[in-house]
Amino acid sequence: MEVPLRNWLVRDLVPSGTVTLLGGDGGTGKSLLALQLACAVATGGKWLERQVTGGGTLFVSAEDDDAELHRRLDDIVRSAGHQFSDLDRLTIRSLAGEDALLAHLDRGSGVLSPSPLFADLNARLDEEKPTLLVLDTLADLFPGNENDRAQARHFIGLLRGLAIRHDCAVILLAHPSLSGLNSGSGTSGSTGWNNSVRSRLYLERISEDGYEANPDARVLSTKKANYGRTGGEISMTWRDGVFIADPAETGLDRMARGAKAERVFIKLLRILDAQGRKVNTSGGQTYAPSVFAVHPDAEGVSKAAFRSAMETLLAQGKIRAAEHGPPSKRRQFLELVE
Repeated sequence: MEVPLRNWLVRDLVPSGTVTLLGGDGGTGKSLLALQLACAVATGGKWLERQVTGGGTLFVSAEDDDAELHRRLDDIVRSAGHQFSDLDRLTIRSLAGEDALLAHLDRGSGVLSPSPLFADLNARLDEEKPTLLVLDTLADLFPGNENDRAQARHFIGLLRGLAIRHDCAVILLAHPSLSGLNSGSGTSGSTGWNNSVRSRLYLERISEDGYEANPDARVLSTKKANYGRTGGEISMTWRDGVFIADPAETGLDRMARGAKAERVFIKLLRILDAQGRKVNTSGGQTYAPSVFAVHPDAEGVSKAAFRSAMETLLAQGKIRAAEHGPPSKRRQFLELVE
């Protein structure tokens, strides 16, 4: 018997016939990113410079009303060079302000059962036979306790049934829990959510110690991929109402970025030394990469880049950690090697 090929909506990111969880804190733009994907599928175009499988798309939003969705679509259509008439395979249904629960919860037994809305959705999928179903968001569609593992698995099971029955990809949007947000894992409540889906993506801002060098920058990371590689990242920037994938970085780009970080590191070390301020290599409030990253003259260099530059400059002997202070209280601070 011939082994069937695995089908992808977006290769290595969104598999077909199952559920993908797309997480992101409020305001990061996950709804916009998902709507961009829906438009790409409907037009057979690209999403973040990646080819998608074209087909019909059903986008169900319980967060945004029709007017907001229309505004976002206008930005997407304009950016892609399309017309609204090109989106004839895209169906959008706003449930904002309505009962959007896809299941009922028996409070006594804790068992979930499909709601009338779920039955309507199933019938709609049977009629339209889309390639992609987007559900936005978990908090509005799920009636149970997000920390209950059994309920999480049951709800994902209901959605997987739709994906298998109608041979489509299902993307469920979700907010991370506080612990998932703080850890950077992007998990939502119980581990049952992560364990039950076959793919989990996480959209987040790029910040260090709460500081964003570029408020429009985002990164989409693969947190779980049963059928592909985890750990992949796609950097993107919000421009004129849509997310645009950043150009792939070349070896020359990395060399130039490293050289810039080293130049700015030395510049700031000179500035602080002239002010009588000392920085160190070991951490704390005077840790050089932390101090430099928030300096007005940092030129957008991140803390991580400054950390790498510091290690390079130390290895090259261009800077050193020298001891200062009385014999009873010696401390090490960075200084230039002239």
